[in-house]
Parts: sequence; C-alpha cells; structure tokens
Amino acid sequence: MSCKAVLFDMDGTLVDSEVLHFDAMAVALEGLGYKIPEGFAERITGMVVGDCHALLTETIGFAPPLDEFVARKYAAYVERSASLRLRQGAGEALALLRASSAAMAIVSNSDRMLADANLRAVGLQAPGLISVTRNDVRFGKPRPDPYLRAAWLLGVEPSDCIVVEDSAPGASAGLAAGMTVIGWPEPHRPDIIFPTGTIVADPRDLVASLRQLLSSPLETSLVSRIA
Repeated sequence: MSCKAVLFDMDGTLVDSEVLHFDAMAVALEGLGYKIPEGFAERITGMVVGDCHALLTETIGFAPPLDEFVARKYAAYVERSASLRLRQGAGEALALLRASSAAMAIVSNSDRMLADANLRAVGLQAPGLISVTRNDVRFGKPRPDPYLRAAWLLGVEPSDCIVVEDSAPGASAGLAAGMTVIGWPEPHRPDIIFPTGTIVADPRDLVASLRQLLSSPLETSLVSRIA
C-alpha cells in the first residue's frame, strides 16, 4: 500500500531547536543556582521535560520542584524562540511532500506552548495543520500514542504512515505504532543508535530516503528494510 501521510517529529527534525532547548535549560538551572552536568545534552535527546528533571535530580541532586524548573525553562525558551530556523534539509523535504499526494502532521514530545512557539518561528503554523503534542495524549514517546493520535486525526491507517524522527525514543514510538520509520539524525549526532527496523537516512539528505518511500509501496520498503 502506498504512503498516505508523513508524520514529522519537530525538535531536531524539522526545527533546529535542540541548542535552544539546552540553552534554555542552562538559563533555568543557573537562575536556580545549578549548572548543567557535562555530557548532559547527549543524554536527553528525545526526552520529555519531566524525565529531564528526574535525571537532573539523580545526576546533580537538583532540588527545585518540577513546576518551577518547567516555568523557568519554558520562559527562557519562548523569549528566544524567534531565532529558530528550519533544520537544513527540512525545507526540501517539506517541498517534496507538498508536491506529493500524501498528508502531513507534526508530532512533538514537547508541550503545546513550545510547539506553537516553534511553528510560529519557522512559518509552519497554518490553518488546518495537524499537530500533536505531549499535552494531547496520555503517554508521550517512546509510547506509540502521539503517532497513533496523529494518524487518527488525519483519517489514515498507521500502516499507511511514514514517521521521520531524529531520536531513538521517537523512532521507537513510530515503530510501536506500526509505521514505517525514517531515522534522520542531526549531523553532529553519529552516536545515536536507532532501534532495529528504522530506515536510517543521510543526516544531510532526508529527501533521498523520503522520495524513495513516497514513490514505492510501503510493503516493498518494509521488506527491503527487514532484509
């Protein structure tokens, strides 16, 4: 069966926002008298803010409550969000999708407040755009709920969807939803190990992998992936 929808992750996939997330976290921590531990950025890729808070508590004995940490981080992020840009190569992928007959949705593990700030900053917010955030589902990634909700909102079967993700937890969510998954790591993240079954794209060329899947039946792509 041919693809009917492409579901994009947002942070690090469509929007070059991972650095801003890290910087906003640093601002929040410094305001509370702490510093981010070395190597922390690599550990939190694809992680929800509650899990980041728990890891900070475990790693550096971070004492402030989650609500205060979230409020400070989100305020710092939104204040600086106008500087955000599409990830290099994402614009070409979106243009390819617009030229196809496939639908599109954006599926983020961020809260709605941050997702909307991202969409406004890069000019993707538009009437009719389907977007799913952590606030819209009971369980976020790596559970399949966000992707299954996006497919339901689009009116397509999960097996007819392609997921594009930059993180292992996000790829796991797409696979658990029964979808074809493209792993598109950022160029500076060769350390990311995607789960078995993920089609790993060139970090600088998403279009090549996406075009191949859009132009061939998904059953064929699945057979090739498993083989």
